[in-house]
Amino acid sequence: MFFKDKNILIIGGTGTIGRSLLKHILIQQPKVVRIFSRDEYKQFELSNELGNPQNVRFLIGDVRDYERVSIAMQEIDYVFHVAAMKHVPACEYNPYEAVLTNIVGTNHVIKAAIERKVTKVVFTSTDKAISPTNTYGATKLTSERLVAVAEFSKGLSKTTFAIVRFGNVLGSRGSVIPLFVKQIKRANRITLTDPSMSRFMMTLQQATVLTIKALQQSKGGEVFVLKMPVINLKDLATVVIEETCNRFGLKPEDMQVDTIGIRPGEKMFEELMTEEESRWALELPDMYIIPSNFVKRHHYQDAVKAAYGTYSSHNQQPISSEEVRRLVSEINLFE
Repeated sequence: MFFKDKNILIIGGTGTIGRSLLKHILIQQPKVVRIFSRDEYKQFELSNELGNPQNVRFLIGDVRDYERVSIAMQEIDYVFHVAAMKHVPACEYNPYEAVLTNIVGTNHVIKAAIERKVTKVVFTSTDKAISPTNTYGATKLTSERLVAVAEFSKGLSKTTFAIVRFGNVLGSRGSVIPLFVKQIKRANRITLTDPSMSRFMMTLQQATVLTIKALQQSKGGEVFVLKMPVINLKDLATVVIEETCNRFGLKPEDMQVDTIGIRPGEKMFEELMTEEESRWALELPDMYIIPSNFVKRHHYQDAVKAAYGTYSSHNQQPISSEEVRRLVSEINLFE
């Protein structure tokens, strides 16, 4: 087992991805998992939910505070950096706060990992980092560059750095599905930015497995991109309305859909890989690997050269409504 008797740090460990990573890692009997976050109440809730296991430690702290990050990283083998300021409008209206958390915080993680001789670090990024039109995407792109170049500039350090690029995680905290459910229950209506908008979607299980796989397979500075379905926003809204109405005895025909237009910084479609990146990208059955430009190219078993072109939700065929329903059924829609 990869994590058996190892020391792991999850930065942002009380978020949706962090909690899922923790539960997967605990199965493998690690020596200790440290949960680092700034929300004491979420830590309290998670501790109670887990039954206060002896090999889980909860540390209050912020990635903006280098000294605290460095202390949290003492004697750690593997680091998952999943903390971020990620709400697009919040980042648009508070751009410097996004810079402090997403860019400065990531730099703190890199510096502390090298100082503490961590074995591997994986950083979670987003499709919004590709051709960014918003502050969130721009800060994540910059953070990606920091992590990638760390592999080149780390000197004699043996720490390995890698990046995972996510699409939208179905049902995660702050995502559109929980919002739709609340709107339907409270007001018999939902707000839709644009029905023709498309997005890459992945389940929490997929996101978690990809992140762990990236840590295990990383050789230095690369970006791992999961192949994932594209969902049309109108189809997603229709499925969530039908499933919510069925659960609570409401009538779908009574639901009102208000189109409100794109919010500041949003795009009609998202990208996970640019044309330029595809020139040197590798392909596996379930993911792409984009090697770093800053270090020598590594060999990955069963990987072949990727086809040239942008990996975009605009040029991928959206899945059917029934496939959307199947995906939605895999999450706890009404948690």
